[in-house]
Order: sequence, then structure tokens, then C-alpha cells
Amino acid sequence: MNGGRGRAPGAGSPMLTSCSSQKMCSWMMSCCLALQHLAVQTSLLCIFHLLLLPTLPQEPPHAHTTSKLLARSLFACGISTVLQTTLGSRLPLVQIPSFEYLVPAMVLSSHLSPGASTDRNGTAMASTCLVPHCRDTGSWADSLQEVSGAVLISGLIQLALGVSGVCGWAARHCGPMVLAPSLSIIGLSAYKEAAFFCSTSWGVALLLVLLAVTFSQHLRSCRLPFCAWPHAWEGTTEYSAPTLRTFSVLLPFGGVCIVCAILSYFHVPWESLDVTMAQLSWDNSTSNAPWIHIPYAGAWRWPLLTPRALAVGIAMAMGCSMNSVGCYVLCRRLLRAPRLPPHACNRGLCMEGLGSLLAGLLGSAGGTASSIANTCAAGLTQAGSRRSVQVSALLCMVLGLSPRLAGLLTHVPLAVHGGVLCVTYAVAVGTGISYFQYTYIDSGRNIFIVGFAMFMALLVPRWFGTALAPLATGWVPLDLLFLSLLMVPVFLTGFLSFFLENTVSGTLEERGLLPEQPWKARAGDCHLHGERGKASQAYKLPAGLRRLLPSSCKAFPCCFLCPGSEEEEEGSCATEEGTAGPGEGTHLLPKPSSGELQPATRPSQTDMPAWHTVA
Repeated sequence: MNGGRGRAPGAGSPMLTSCSSQKMCSWMMSCCLALQHLAVQTSLLCIFHLLLLPTLPQEPPHAHTTSKLLARSLFACGISTVLQTTLGSRLPLVQIPSFEYLVPAMVLSSHLSPGASTDRNGTAMASTCLVPHCRDTGSWADSLQEVSGAVLISGLIQLALGVSGVCGWAARHCGPMVLAPSLSIIGLSAYKEAAFFCSTSWGVALLLVLLAVTFSQHLRSCRLPFCAWPHAWEGTTEYSAPTLRTFSVLLPFGGVCIVCAILSYFHVPWESLDVTMAQLSWDNSTSNAPWIHIPYAGAWRWPLLTPRALAVGIAMAMGCSMNSVGCYVLCRRLLRAPRLPPHACNRGLCMEGLGSLLAGLLGSAGGTASSIANTCAAGLTQAGSRRSVQVSALLCMVLGLSPRLAGLLTHVPLAVHGGVLCVTYAVAVGTGISYFQYTYIDSGRNIFIVGFAMFMALLVPRWFGTALAPLATGWVPLDLLFLSLLMVPVFLTGFLSFFLENTVSGTLEERGLLPEQPWKARAGDCHLHGERGKASQAYKLPAGLRRLLPSSCKAFPCCFLCPGSEEEEEGSCATEEGTAGPGEGTHLLPKPSSGELQPATRPSQTDMPAWHTVA
């Protein structure tokens, strides 16, 4: 008896050893996936600042100012990512300043500095102001202050849209005829930026794209049996990881950067001889940057709130809200998660609004929005993990505390950024096109809606970018509001497709919608609503926070941020029935019994990714 008591129960048993090794492997995979997310995120951050900084009036007052700008953006994005994955939509979404922040910021900066070039992705917008009565402030800091004020206002508006439930309402009324062109144009709208950065070295960009395509498609079945890979939704575990497919973005990114470093060491020319203004903005930006700098509100300067900033902030909020709703749908579809309920969508937009508020207070040039590129990278690699996204958020905050480390990101070749855009945004285009399978695409109504919305989304920004006469309504803030909205393809596509889809008559089958089935909670109906139960379990708030909320979330604003009583009952039914077996509840779209979309033929389960929620 005493000898038996002296031994720890289960010590040295194969079961405990296997369990500990699985946990270690799970953390290793999460850290590697976090580095992959960080690589994509930093590429988008560099692209944002490289395109925005040349449009500001003058050079920054200090050489290390751009490093501090990057550090502040990284810090705000890290906090916003933690909020999104913990209190927001609960999807593994990385937060970045999206292109929907970039375009209005460039419009505002072109008004403040009419002589600055605003040549965005090859579109001739330089040397002429896009609105009348332009003025040259002559101060780089003052212009950045006003842009930060617009970011602050956009955060307040996004927060109001989420708390009021507008985001969830709009998401529920977006059918496949709205989602298909919107997701497609989100991907297509980045092709000029991709070409702009790839042109600095087409060889480097093509090498990255070739490696990414080879690893993710041709060698996707290559597995290395060294690590367990848990499937949260299927409840199973694979004892070999598809390594090349899982890291089909990180490995090419790191490999190409190493090749470029080796070529530069041996003085082998590999960059284009044409030095762009974007490249000049990085010069000597990290020479004297401090190692540690804790960002806080007002450390740079307080945001400047003006009527111009208010107009541009409204445009930022509207464009980014549409982009975020599309990103939620894209992430849910690529990772085969349950359908996003309205309360999770509202919470997600609220957290993005808080992140933009923080970014504006810190003096950042862009707010925070869900990253399309990181979501597409997760779909390309077929590995989505909430834990890995949270680890990447911690790394972002660490980089945000050190401008010197953040400045190292400026040494990544510009062609690598272009290659990352090529391999990620292509997934958004394909996902949008795949939504057409749920509609009767041969219908003349549908053909017109899709063609008109997508064509105008590409035409109108080009039209205003090359217009000889500026947009003039008689009031400058109104000019900036209209121009900022009409220069964003995502807003144009979403607005036109949503308006035409809900005003042009068409049958439910033609629009890709099934008749709504009224649901009434009954004791024997739990098995008919398993999908809603799984959604309630997947997107519910953490247990500690749920205890602090009132038992009945019927008061404003909790009614839009918490699941209703029906969803809670469905979640309890799903819990009572136990965990779904392999393959159950992992389809792309909900079952017809839930009154949602139904494809004519469902793809094979082996061809679709799983949501690997290791946390």
C-alpha cells in the first residue's frame, strides 16, 4: 500500500506521455501559425504605410518617425485582435488597417497637400486635387493629426453600428447575390497594389507565388508524422500534419527573404532600377529609433477633429463595416464554421470600433479592420486556429513596444509584399465566385445585377481618379465624403448589389434563398436545429464574462450583443445530445431546415477545410 502511495498515479504511463506530447505539438503548431499570420499582417501594414506616407505634405520631422508609426499600428492591431477573438465574433480574425481606410485617408491628404502625389496603384491621381479649395498645410504632423481624427470618428461610428444591431441586420439580409460580387470585388480591388509592388522585382514576386502554389496545391498531401493535429469540430486527431500545405505562406515568405538577403550580401542586383517614392519613404527610418517606447494616448499628438475629418471618418466607417461583414462570411466559409449569428457579427464590429478608437488616440494613420489577406491565408493553408491568432496578437504588441524592432519590417523586399497580395487575395475572388452556385445564374436578372455592380465598382474609382475637374458640391466636407465613398470598390459593390437584390423582383429560387421555416422551441425539435446549437456554442462569450451579464439579455444594448433565449435553448439541446460525429455540422452552409441557403450539390467533405480550433 505504502509503495503504491509513493508513486504518482499514472507516472510514466504512455497515456500521459502521449497527452503531453500532443499539447507540446499543439503549441508548436500554434506558434508557427502565429508567425505565418504575423508575416501576412506585417506585409499589409507596410503596404498601407508605403502608399499613404508619400501623400502627406512634407517629409516626417524625424528619421525614426515611420518606425514609430509602424509600432503604434502594430500595438493597436494586436489589442484589437485579442478583443476580436475573445469578446468579438470569436472567429480567428487578424486585425489590420485595411484598404478601406487607405483610400479615404489618401483623399483627405490630397486635399491637405495638393502638390503631393497620390498615385495609388498606378492610377493617375497625382499633382491635381480631387476636390475644390485645396490648401497646403505645410505640416506633416498636422495632416497626420487630421487623419487620426478621421480614424477616431470611424471607430465611434462602427461602435454605434454594432451596438445598435445594424451590422447583424444587414448580414442577415445579404444573400448569395450580394455576397458573390462583394467578395469577388474585395479580391479584385487589390490587383493594382499587387502589380505595383511586384514590379519592383518580378523575379522575386514570381518565385514567392510559385512556391506558395506548389506547397498549397501540388504538394498539399505531403505529411510529416511528427505532430498531432486536433480537429475541434470533428472531434478527431490526425497523427501527421500536412506541413507544406499548412505553412504554404510562411515557408515561401521566409525562403524568398533569405534568398534576397544572400543576393544583397554578394551585391547581386535583383531589384528594379526604378526607385519609387514608396521606397524613398523607408530610407534611414530605423537608424535612431528607440528600442523601447510604450505607446499611450496623446503621446504623438491628440487627434484633430474637423468637419473634413468627420466626413472622411464616416466614409471610413461605412467602407470598413462592409469589408468586415464580408470578411466574417469569408472566414466562416473557408474554415467551415457554423453560420455566424447576428449577435456575434454585432460584437465583432464593436470590437473593431474599439480598436479604431485606440488607434486614433495613439496617433495611428489607420484604424483596425478584419484582414482579408490573413483570412484567405488561413483558407489557403486550411488551418484556422484561434490560439495561433491570439499568439500573433501578442507578438504584434511586443513589436509595437519596440520601434527599432518594428523598423526591421521595412527591410522586407517590396516584391515580397506584392507576392503575398497575389496568393492571398486570389482566394477571396474564388470564394466569391463559388457563391454563384446557390443562385440561378442563367437568370437575366442575376446576370445584370452581378455585371452592373462589379463593373461600376471598377469604373467609378477610375473615373474620379482621372477626372479633369474636381468633384464640387459647394461644401468641402461633403465633397470629401462623396469622393471617399465613391473611390472604394467594396462600398460600391455592396451598396449596388444590396439595393438591386432587394428591389428588383425575383423568385426565392432565382435569388438563391429558400422559404423561411418558422421555428418554435419544442422538446422534440432539438435534432432539427443542431446547426443553431453548434453556432451558439461556437460564438458564445467566454464563461467568465457570461457570468457578469444579466440572465435575460433583453435590455438595450445587450439584446443585440448576446444570443436570444431561443439560441440558448438550442445550444442546451446540442449540449444534451453530445458532440457531433465526424462530418456532422461541418458543411459550408446550414441545412435547409434552418431556412438558409442550400447548394444544389454539396462538395465532398475531403475537399473542404476544417476549423482547427486548438484553443
